[in-house]
Amino acid sequence: MKSSSITSVSVKRVHIWYALIVFVFAIFVVRLFYLQIIQHDHYKTAAQSDQYKEYEIAASRGIIKAHDGDRTIPIVLNHQLFTIYADPQLVKDKKKTADALIKVLGGDRKKYENAIAAQGRYQVLAKKVTQEQRDTLLKYKLAGIGAQAQEYRTYPQGTLAAQLLGFVDDAGVGKYGIEQSLNKQLTGTPGELKAVTDINGVPLAASEDNVRKPAKSGNDVVLTIDIGMQKQVEQLLQQGLQTAKSSSGSVVVLDAKTGAVKAMANYPTYDPANYAQVTDANLFNNMAITEALEVGSVMKPLTAAAALDLGVVKPNSTYYDQSKIKVDDAVVSNIEEDGGPGTKNIADILNLSLNTGATWLLMQMGSGELNRQGRQAWHDYMSNHYLFGKPTGIEQGYENPGTVPSPTSGYGLNITYANTSFGQAMTATTLQMAGAYAAMLNGGTYNQPHLLESTIKNDGSVAKNKPKILVQRAVKPEVSKEMQPLLEYVVAKHHFKRKFSDAYSVGGKTGTAQIANPAGGYLEHDFNGTYIGFVGGNTPEYVIAVRVDRPKIAGYAGSQAAQPIFGDVAHMLIDNFNVPTKG
Repeated sequence: MKSSSITSVSVKRVHIWYALIVFVFAIFVVRLFYLQIIQHDHYKTAAQSDQYKEYEIAASRGIIKAHDGDRTIPIVLNHQLFTIYADPQLVKDKKKTADALIKVLGGDRKKYENAIAAQGRYQVLAKKVTQEQRDTLLKYKLAGIGAQAQEYRTYPQGTLAAQLLGFVDDAGVGKYGIEQSLNKQLTGTPGELKAVTDINGVPLAASEDNVRKPAKSGNDVVLTIDIGMQKQVEQLLQQGLQTAKSSSGSVVVLDAKTGAVKAMANYPTYDPANYAQVTDANLFNNMAITEALEVGSVMKPLTAAAALDLGVVKPNSTYYDQSKIKVDDAVVSNIEEDGGPGTKNIADILNLSLNTGATWLLMQMGSGELNRQGRQAWHDYMSNHYLFGKPTGIEQGYENPGTVPSPTSGYGLNITYANTSFGQAMTATTLQMAGAYAAMLNGGTYNQPHLLESTIKNDGSVAKNKPKILVQRAVKPEVSKEMQPLLEYVVAKHHFKRKFSDAYSVGGKTGTAQIANPAGGYLEHDFNGTYIGFVGGNTPEYVIAVRVDRPKIAGYAGSQAAQPIFGDVAHMLIDNFNVPTKG
């Protein structure tokens, strides 16, 4: 009886131990299922965490395109190079690594040794490394050394339109010109890269499986400029400046009807592909929009248009010009070739470039006197009709708004405003003058000067840039019709080395402006030359604005330095760019 009881207890113990073993085994099975199935992703990430490092994948920057006749072609593209980097925590043999870097990349050994011994996880060793150098370096299978592709701007047209385009710095940020103004559209959205390493600790930056989030490319943009026209304008500007013995200048060609910039040239220029080699940062500026100047007598047609628009004069109005006008304690006088005292008309004011005539026009705005009424009326036209003193909003960085003096506060207001009537005591850029002339000549609509024609989005859709009207009625349409023959008369009365055909309408005006002396007053022997005019058929097709800085040539800066460049550009447009004839 006792033996049976012992056996029964033993069996129970076996059953208990068996149940316990089964229970423990079940716990392990459940735990393994939980770890390997339910928590697989979490623990996979944790297990590989020492192999991962997130980097940013730069988005491909949008391409910049322009017209080339009937085609649209890129003028700014992307070129792939590589950034070589180190993860110091993964570098195993610092001497071997430094030796390989020197052999393949050259450079400073100390710089490499410091980088691979640094505390951070991501140390840049070299930028702009070629595909061949990258491949050679990675063959060494150096632990902790990787390569990441990066795009840099390349310029198929070389230095063409350099200041207009701008450049992209090493941080991928657009600087100056279109690159700065449209940086957001061109940049795109960066992606995310997981820097997974192989068993040797070499980052696998090139692996497709290594992308956490793909980058989204920036938008492409199409500009309004014509490449062929831009090339020829740049050549003619440089040649004209050399003839005039001037070191700098600019030319703008504007579509008179839409405000689209067809060419915008500056000299001197630079190579945007090698912007880091430029020692004078002023070369980066698009002088046609960043540098305002006292424009000189090119203002007189705008003064005449304002007086016509106000109805205080008519195209055939006459007055007696004494060649000098005393204004407060100052005297307004003309150039020597003014023809002397006598009866003059508006055509004479423009043709003979009469400062007294421009002052007389201003006086008519004040009911025959220089006074507050006339100053305020002319200020309204300068500021609100021609938009001087305000940026145009063109797609460029650092646009200069220019200056317009107050009509009601300040010293010597009457002489100041007399000066503004012939383009002194106020400032404007070459582009602003082109925009004002276009508004004066196209029927009175001030279209915003612009360089962006359209945007090509990632999905292939095209968004057209509709011209924006800044002023609906700068002058009445009939005033535009009156100003066109007045400016044609000026061209007909002035000598050009190549005569214009009667089949085309060509008009314009010279300007010779004294340069302000920083110490007060004006420099005695330094002048800037300007010329602004148009070419077209029955109506103006293009407005051409020329600026020449401090020419060292005999004669007036406007007629001897700027006018020949205008003539060359006007003939080039007639010869090559389908300017319509009169019909």
